[in-house]
Amino acid sequence: MSPRSIPLHFSRMHPWHNTPLTSSSPHPPTPCNPRQLLSPSHALKHTLFHLSMVLTLIATLLLLLSLSPYSEALDAPYTDPKSKNCSAPLLRKEWRALNVSEQTAYISAIRCLTAQPSALRKLLPGSQSRFDDFQGVHILQMENVHLNGRFLPWHRYFTAVWEGALRGSCGYRGSQPYWDWSLDSKEGSTWAESPVFSNTTGFGGNGPYVPCSEQPYESPCVMNGTGGGCITNGPFANLTLHMGPGGRVERNDHCITRDFHPYVQDWFSEQEVNSTLNEKGFESLWRRIEGIFEVRQLGLHGAGHLGVGGTLADVYSSPGDPLFYLHHANLDRLWWEWQQKDPERRYTDVSSPDMQGREAGRVTLNYELNMEKLAKKVIIEDIMKINDGILCYNYV
Repeated sequence: MSPRSIPLHFSRMHPWHNTPLTSSSPHPPTPCNPRQLLSPSHALKHTLFHLSMVLTLIATLLLLLSLSPYSEALDAPYTDPKSKNCSAPLLRKEWRALNVSEQTAYISAIRCLTAQPSALRKLLPGSQSRFDDFQGVHILQMENVHLNGRFLPWHRYFTAVWEGALRGSCGYRGSQPYWDWSLDSKEGSTWAESPVFSNTTGFGGNGPYVPCSEQPYESPCVMNGTGGGCITNGPFANLTLHMGPGGRVERNDHCITRDFHPYVQDWFSEQEVNSTLNEKGFESLWRRIEGIFEVRQLGLHGAGHLGVGGTLADVYSSPGDPLFYLHHANLDRLWWEWQQKDPERRYTDVSSPDMQGREAGRVTLNYELNMEKLAKKVIIEDIMKINDGILCYNYV
């Protein structure tokens, strides 16, 4: 039985014998002095007994507090168990570079998190599972970490904590894969036929066609989509999401939806990726990667979300679609590739607006990355390198 569910029963008894305080006698008991009833040795035994009960109760409460999800952070990124210098980093691979058993292991680990009970119910009333916990934290932090310079650092750390949860809580022995959508945008390729959408070795495909005007969901709906309904194939076809759409963290059961927009294929071209990586400073790189949810300025980030559409297009609750983590791992890979072109300068370059459209301040290396109770807070400086300090992975 979980310590959190251990029943603590107390019976209010008379302090010096085993008769309850209530009595069936019509006459009240004769007042007496308990010292007249107990010998000194018996009185000492009773005193010690009650003292032991109090100490046991205190110890039980301390144990419950130590197990509470609010006593410390739940998850942490992978760190090299043999070296503080990350001599054995995880190697993150593109989805199609994994063999079938590796793909199956990753999907099974996600399903494991969906079956584990939530540890953040006080913070997220609708959360039912560890999978939900991650979605809920993203919902709560969305407005703090989008359309400003925290975007890339926060999602780097968030994805690493997710990877750590898969390994630490579900026995997953692999790393977080990424989806390089530029491979699906080459001439002769069809983006919607990417291996990530396979029903057997991927995450399932599009939802059935439902016009925006008939969709009973609150997620963003972009016109000219090819789907819109609940996904009906793949390993997550029957997964129930419990929060969202939008910023809702109260219980609201619904399905994963997808609404493919193949026209975004042009945004994933090798030319577009190379042009983005040629930006000279962090601020211009961040703006090119994140973009805004407007067709003319999608950016690589926005194109991935709106291209898949449905749940993934919901800026608040998009982690409800597991493809979220492959998409953001790829964005992180591109940031890391950009950093490697001038590491001496770019390991410290995060200068960018604190909030979009405001000149109140600039993001610095000392800014906190808040994961709520999901993981400990760190500052941006801690995660500027992916293979040193608290992070320990590389991309291949």
